[in-house]
Amino acid sequence: MRSQVKDRMRGQASGASPSQRPRKRFGQHFLRDSRQIERIIAAVAPRPGDHCVEIGPGDGALTLLLAKSGCRLDCIELDRDLAAQLESRFAEHERVRVHCRDVLDFDLATLARGGNGLRVIGNLPYNISTPVLFHVLKMSRHITDMTFMLQREVVDRMAAPLGNRAYGRLSVMLAYHCEVERLFDVAPQAFQPRPRVDSAVVGLRPHRPPPLPAFDESCLADVVRAAFGQRRKALRNSLGRLCGAELFAQAGVDGNARPEQLGIADFVNISNAIAAAREGRQA
Repeated sequence: MRSQVKDRMRGQASGASPSQRPRKRFGQHFLRDSRQIERIIAAVAPRPGDHCVEIGPGDGALTLLLAKSGCRLDCIELDRDLAAQLESRFAEHERVRVHCRDVLDFDLATLARGGNGLRVIGNLPYNISTPVLFHVLKMSRHITDMTFMLQREVVDRMAAPLGNRAYGRLSVMLAYHCEVERLFDVAPQAFQPRPRVDSAVVGLRPHRPPPLPAFDESCLADVVRAAFGQRRKALRNSLGRLCGAELFAQAGVDGNARPEQLGIADFVNISNAIAAAREGRQA
């Protein structure tokens, strides 16, 4: 499974380069449309003094423009050939570093130094975009903002409000941690080879602090995961091992409701009731 994840991570966006063709076995789709590249850079608006982190730079279309902005730039690229190509290409740029690593194993906190938060940019692989998002969220206290290109369907779920059919676990957890802004769509013809799905660019800005703080964020994550893991069931069934009728009453939530009927505050209230009960038992 781990090797499959790493293979999928090699499908990154980048600019055209005669020395590196997209590898079909890694599912690579390189971003070729200069207008879309410029739109992404405009959305990021990097400045001298920023500390940017690019996930999956590929062969460096975004990387070149980020480096030209004068920002400090760390690139995380799994593909060894592409990483070597980037290291050679940016050898004279002392503010650019290339890390040949799997981002799912990379602790972004190790890059955070001084008072400036990280600005994270990247085209996330379609098949593992959700694990990457949750991995990055764990380090959100070190991050100023994030600009990602993903499969449009994933962005729909990321930005879905309560009542929308796409509303789910990803919507709740991202809204808890960040302000989510859908920016623009990117058509398949912007890539070579063309993917079979549309893409979209989304901006994320972590809350400082969360407007609805959870006592225990790991408990909140467990509650949301369990609830949407059985989204057709009433909460009293899907959360039965975590929360009884008394705790639902304390949280002010109807145990007969389904998860898609609950807002972020409801999930925070449930997790806080559970966390408080656990603390009381331990005391």
